[in-house]
Amino acid sequence: FKFHETDLDFVLRHFCIKIINRAPVAQLDRATDYESVGWGFESLRARFFIIMNPDAIYMQQALYEARKAFEEGEIPIGAVVVYNGKIIGRGHNRTEALQDATAHAEIIAITAAENYLKNWRLKGARLYVTAEPCIMCAGAILLSRIDEVIFATEEPKFGGVVSRVRIFDLEGINHRVKYRKGPYGEEAARLLRDFFLKRRAKQ
Repeated sequence: FKFHETDLDFVLRHFCIKIINRAPVAQLDRATDYESVGWGFESLRARFFIIMNPDAIYMQQALYEARKAFEEGEIPIGAVVVYNGKIIGRGHNRTEALQDATAHAEIIAITAAENYLKNWRLKGARLYVTAEPCIMCAGAILLSRIDEVIFATEEPKFGGVVSRVRIFDLEGINHRVKYRKGPYGEEAARLLRDFFLKRRAKQ
């Protein structure tokens, strides 16, 4: 499997990897596979990248998680939770590995972030995810009080934000979640297409 990437993708990915190699890892009680990474920016150059295009940096990390899912034979969706300029939770689909229907990328990332902050309320946090959250994940995002969701591509079959049900637009809820399309939609959609093509070919 070969990923298509621009020169910018290459630079961003390697820049992110260098930062992550210095990042602390917090283990979670829910499962040893779930982890939370506090991701800070120490140099002026790093701060410049964040100021210029933070969405690209964080969505690259969500794509990194999605590619890990692809390699593990899971539906390739990845997510990261960002709080005060740090990635405090990350995850990718683990439904097959854990035999858990709720082990979606967003749920794992949210659990990691809550563990990191020692608080189930994630007010002030943003969630970057490679595909529009499903109805279950949209509900979890709402309940965890995340401020904003940025997703790369729509999910026409199960999307709970704009495609099938607009969970965040329901009347009478006591928390409002902002949402918008982010960068790398083509890359995220291609990853999903390639995964299902590969699975159909095996069948």
